[in-house]
Amino acid sequence: MTNNDEKVIFSGAQPTGTLTLGNYIGAIQNWKALENDYQCLYSIVDLHSLTIRHDPKAFRESCLSLLAQFLAAGLDPERNTIFFQSHVPQHTELNWILNCVAYMGELNRMTQFKEKSERHKDNINAGLFTYPVLQAADILLYQTNLVPVGEDQKQHIELARDIAIRFNNAYGDTFQLPEIHVPKVGARIMSLQEPTKKMSKSDEDINGTIFLLDSDKVITKKVKRAVTDSENKVVYRDEQPGIKNLMTIYSKLANITIQQVEEKYTDQGYGNFKKDLAELMVESLRPFKEKYQQYMDNPDYLEEIYKKGAKRATTIAERTMKDVKEKIGLV
Repeated sequence: MTNNDEKVIFSGAQPTGTLTLGNYIGAIQNWKALENDYQCLYSIVDLHSLTIRHDPKAFRESCLSLLAQFLAAGLDPERNTIFFQSHVPQHTELNWILNCVAYMGELNRMTQFKEKSERHKDNINAGLFTYPVLQAADILLYQTNLVPVGEDQKQHIELARDIAIRFNNAYGDTFQLPEIHVPKVGARIMSLQEPTKKMSKSDEDINGTIFLLDSDKVITKKVKRAVTDSENKVVYRDEQPGIKNLMTIYSKLANITIQQVEEKYTDQGYGNFKKDLAELMVESLRPFKEKYQQYMDNPDYLEEIYKKGAKRATTIAERTMKDVKEKIGLV
């Protein structure tokens, strides 16, 4: 249940694909620290994924898979509220009310709508257009203080704030205004093929992304093919973005400093370094994969987790909805 003294963090993740090494190093490892200082809610936002056509059986499997990945990565279901968005009906209830507060013009300006419309020209549906309003509902429903997001989502947080301010001005103080959460620690992991671009699960070139569930063979192949340069020196410099990125990954996984990485590979070429990095990556991800498989082999436990999470989330969400309905005059 919510503690009024604790700030609330809400994060939503679509159940498309698997988590990446970038997610693991740059975000998930920080979640353990967050649970000590905040009330954390992690939602698998399955309703958002419906804007794209999909196979229902594969979709259901990917939803459970993401839940298992969260748990395998170390999220404690007792200290964090983990749930499926579709299991808390207040998300769609608040979504409609906020749709009546949001403006067509501001939704038209959403960069992601333009990009996704370009990619899915045969399926430019209304859900794709109003997607940011559902995202605002996700956040505002829990009186969220902080939302950990990347650059590509900042526009959506700004919209959520604008909608909240508009509602508060019209009907009285109702919603907490969310801020963007920038983690104190963590590392920005870049694409192995385009080291000036962030590693992403939606990258069209799969060789640029290490997925946590990649096989050992695939990981080794991707690291071997990682873009470097012609200098063949393991040195951490902005002028060598490829090797700089690989050194960052090595440093984080081995829990040593960049300087120690440089010292270890003085006078050694990229070949040896990449070979060792691939082995380190494989070994570092082995415990995650083993735990993941244990969770996937235990569907009853996964069901227990998501039902318990939905129950906790619903209690908080209903408190907000009761206030919203009173404010707007619903009987």
